[in-house]
Amino acid sequence: MGRKLKYAGAAILVFVAAVYLNNTSFLAKHREGKPLLLAHRGIAQRFDETDLKNDTCTAARMLPPRHDYLENTIRSMQAGFDAGADVVEVDIHPTTDGQFAIFHDWTLDCRTDGHGVTREHSMTEMKLLDIGYGYTADNGKTFPFRGKGVGQMPTLDEVLSTFPDKHLLINVKSRDPAEGEKLAAVLNGLPAERRARIIVYGGDEPIDRFRQLAPEIRTASRASLMGCLTGYIGYGWTGALPADCRNAMMLVPINYAPWLWGWPDRFLNRMQDANTLVFVIGPYHGGGFSTGIDSAERFAQLPANYSGGIWTNEIETVADLVK
Repeated sequence: MGRKLKYAGAAILVFVAAVYLNNTSFLAKHREGKPLLLAHRGIAQRFDETDLKNDTCTAARMLPPRHDYLENTIRSMQAGFDAGADVVEVDIHPTTDGQFAIFHDWTLDCRTDGHGVTREHSMTEMKLLDIGYGYTADNGKTFPFRGKGVGQMPTLDEVLSTFPDKHLLINVKSRDPAEGEKLAAVLNGLPAERRARIIVYGGDEPIDRFRQLAPEIRTASRASLMGCLTGYIGYGWTGALPADCRNAMMLVPINYAPWLWGWPDRFLNRMQDANTLVFVIGPYHGGGFSTGIDSAERFAQLPANYSGGIWTNEIETVADLVK
């Protein structure tokens, strides 16, 4: 009995040692280079993030502005790239005249002088709107951008032609599989080298359909993000990757990162081998929203010499910290 226990103990020690050696980042090749910076909505007006809901009008709770950029505009995207972004995130809605509008909200009423569901309008109509109309930092006493956003809602085609060699993250705002089909038709018409610089994420249904039609483009959905994260935490110690971790984008809440086998370098190397880009975001605590890496304090929580991706709402701040 004593000998059996000794053998069992030795086997357990060998197993633990093998798992450690297979997953410790200390023995992994360090990924050189600077982090990949993703500017969420380009350079945008910040707002009070307390108790956000899906239908919260964020323009009506804008913080005192420090600049005059409006999110999801060509000017905002250019400023994001100029500030140091490697990737800029944009939001899309299909229009009744067969285009894709670059705009965040499901309806027009919060941010613009228009009304109704965004995708129930033509692009011709939305080109006439003032997208700065609803922004206020003092409960409606003043509207500093009113009259300054007329005609600034771009189309996806305009963004693709303006930034032909830049990396873009495209957010599909619906759960309609047909939207995945429409977007795949647009992006499949681009050269292969251009498609390689695009990531698409959004609702499970349109992303599943998009992935079927444009399988070489990196994607992410709520289901794939959770599948990759939980699957990797569950059995990533073996070196095997869940299917959801392949040819994808992975968002890692900074408070979950220490639970990832081989974090940071071995994990990042595994994801790179699977053609997946990893971006660290702010902490997740079970709600529906996560923040970005938006301050020096949050940036300091990243590993030393971290070279993966960073998702931020404050590209100027984070780019300066990286420099």
